[in-house]
Amino acid sequence: MNSDITRFSAAELAHALGSGELSSVEVVQAHLDRIAVVDGDVHAYLHTDGEGALAAARAVDQRRAAGEELHVLAGVPIAVKDVLVTKGLPTTAGSKILEGWLPPYDATVVSRLKAAGMPILGKTNMDEFAMGSSTEHSAYGPTHNPWDLTRIPGGSGGGSSAVVAAYEAPLAIGTDTGGSIRQPAAVTGTVGVKPTYGGVSRYGLVALASSLDQAGPCTRTVLDAALLHSVIGGHDPMDSTSIDAPAPPVVEAARRADVRGLKVGVIKELGGEGYQAGVAERFEESVQLLQDAGAEVVEVSCPSFDYALAAYYLILPSEASSNLAKFDGMRYGLRTMPEGIEAPSAEQVMAATRDAGFGDEVKRRIILGTYALSSGYYDAYYGQAQKVRRLIANDFSKAFARADVLVSPTAPTTAFPFGAKLDDPMSMYLQDVATIPANLAGVPGMSLPSGLAREDGLPTGIQILAPATQDERLYGVGAALEKMLVEKWGGPLLAQAPELTAKGA
Repeated sequence: MNSDITRFSAAELAHALGSGELSSVEVVQAHLDRIAVVDGDVHAYLHTDGEGALAAARAVDQRRAAGEELHVLAGVPIAVKDVLVTKGLPTTAGSKILEGWLPPYDATVVSRLKAAGMPILGKTNMDEFAMGSSTEHSAYGPTHNPWDLTRIPGGSGGGSSAVVAAYEAPLAIGTDTGGSIRQPAAVTGTVGVKPTYGGVSRYGLVALASSLDQAGPCTRTVLDAALLHSVIGGHDPMDSTSIDAPAPPVVEAARRADVRGLKVGVIKELGGEGYQAGVAERFEESVQLLQDAGAEVVEVSCPSFDYALAAYYLILPSEASSNLAKFDGMRYGLRTMPEGIEAPSAEQVMAATRDAGFGDEVKRRIILGTYALSSGYYDAYYGQAQKVRRLIANDFSKAFARADVLVSPTAPTTAFPFGAKLDDPMSMYLQDVATIPANLAGVPGMSLPSGLAREDGLPTGIQILAPATQDERLYGVGAALEKMLVEKWGGPLLAQAPELTAKGA
């Protein structure tokens, strides 16, 4: 029964818990057992908290037995990306510089999960400080794609997508700065959503780029993503960038699952050259399904998207340079004393700590960002990038005047082998070419599985974008397309993934 439990969707688990068919303790234990069997190979978790998850599960079971009215997801376990602080549970952001750090408070997202009665199984692996597209930049070793353990699971949130794809959790929280929820979803055959910027609180999220970062759901179905979004969304007075409005009606939209009469815009600039043939084929098939279901398909042009990657890799490193300045060896985390200096200065300790604690990719982006913000270069680089950002937002506005939602492939390729792009940072950065514009403009985006590429039999993803604060459009279109694609495949895409067994088997 335990192995069957881990295959349930979150919605199915919620129904089984509510009806008394299952207890939360049974559900949590089944997932802990699954983690013990497969995570030695997948390495999706950095920390697990079996004791804490079971205690939370017992508390939910007791409240349910006492007749309390509980949240629909009460008792359904979840994993959390290790960039969101969790009181008393290690939070490292995938970096040695925070190794062993126990936060004294919970992020707002984590508080809301706990308030809904959702046991937290553990913290998921990630590229250090969310810098990367493959999870190869984690200081604690890479996560492996459950479809093929020799390939990457995407990044920076490869751990969150992998726990869901490997049935080690029914739900996970990720964060998306330039595609770190959506790109991992595409290459693992899962669903990932970046909500509207400000739609989910960033309080307690270890910042990479404050104007871009956004937490969101990682799931196996669109309905599951909607249910989780409804838990974590909504205004938070602790976050000055939080939108002062309740979470949008995403669950209702996902249950409605209708595209009749909608206009779907295919983004001209996010396709063609540079996209793997199998990715493009599955995308075109998905667009045709939407058209067959009653949507009107039009082509839209967003010419400024051609400059999105360049603008992003000036804005993000600049904000990262500022945000990461606090990791100095003085207040918390790692402290390294310089060798050969009897009485080092504070500056020497800081330099030694940052050199030992940060990985190569983090150092690369800090140097780039510091240069872009330096005297004499600010206007030429950072200032110009912000102007391009405005043009990208204008292109979105014009496109949404012609279409209700926009679509593109999520990632240009399927999952690539480990090491294939580590020595070529630009090639790695190009993995986010289709996802970055949404972060620069603050609009919401979803990736859902569009099929398997014919070249390698690996998952591909289709990206759906909606206007800011209109997140429910993602769920209505996504759920309708998901239903059609499941019928086309003869079942969920993940059902076609190879079975994982015990380490070494």
